Amino acid sequence: MSTSETNSNIDRYAVIGNPIEHSKSPDIHLLFADQTGERLSYEKILTDKDNFSQVVTNFFTNGGKGMNVTVPFKNDACEFVDELTEYAKHAGAVNTIYKNESGNFIGANTDGIGLLRDLKKILRLQLLNKKILVIGAGGATQGIVEPLLNENPSELIIANRTVSKAEAITEQFKSFGKISSCSLTEIPKHSFDLVVHATSAGLQGNNVELPVEIIGLNTCCYDLSYSDQDTPFMQWAKNHNAGKVVDGFGMLLEQAAEAFYLWRGKRPDTGMAYHYFRPDVAQKPHL
Repeated sequence: MSTSETNSNIDRYAVIGNPIEHSKSPDIHLLFADQTGERLSYEKILTDKDNFSQVVTNFFTNGGKGMNVTVPFKNDACEFVDELTEYAKHAGAVNTIYKNESGNFIGANTDGIGLLRDLKKILRLQLLNKKILVIGAGGATQGIVEPLLNENPSELIIANRTVSKAEAITEQFKSFGKISSCSLTEIPKHSFDLVVHATSAGLQGNNVELPVEIIGLNTCCYDLSYSDQDTPFMQWAKNHNAGKVVDGFGMLLEQAAEAFYLWRGKRPDTGMAYHYFRPDVAQKPHL
């Protein structure tokens, strides 16, 4: 069998974003494929906003079966697809694209599912009646707010430098639970049970300035970004003695597993995957 014939039998998948070089999604999905006996390829695609729709269209036209979407294209992906799952519809943000039997593009959002599974299964956090602060008001935040509100926290505050963006998300999800918004300079000066950092600042090595009062001895600080080294937000949280400080690698695995299930109908073992990628960590890091 020729190489071209062999490759033609392998389903193509990809992740699209900007930046994209840091993405571990190809490694994760290829491991999932090995686990489940699936044959597929997975690549990284770098593009810009002006070319997003054309690049996605070309990928599927040339045989692509599914695509993950990361910063900053989750809202663009929502506009691109023909149909939305319920989570994606409510979020107005898409991180997973595939085609149905009719050939329509389906947009899903697995971010919130991934975050909750990591928080509850790995960190064993209970969010009922807890105080939650989310920093940032982009597509990542839109993807996690509904699942967080479904856990019935006592409050969920979205803080953002541009407060109008936080207010828009608050309006978007006010029917799902107790949610409010504020600017970064107006964050209530009391401790929260969970602080989620959902800005892209860490990808550029930057950090946002936050009041130290939001950190208590039992506060879990969770950065949706992931890195082999501590992100600036994680460093800040550790310096102020947060109870738990974790990055988003567990969420990345869990949301990827949900996307893999949507594409292939099989659920990978995320626990095994976590130990494979981070063998030096017995449990979740920084507990």
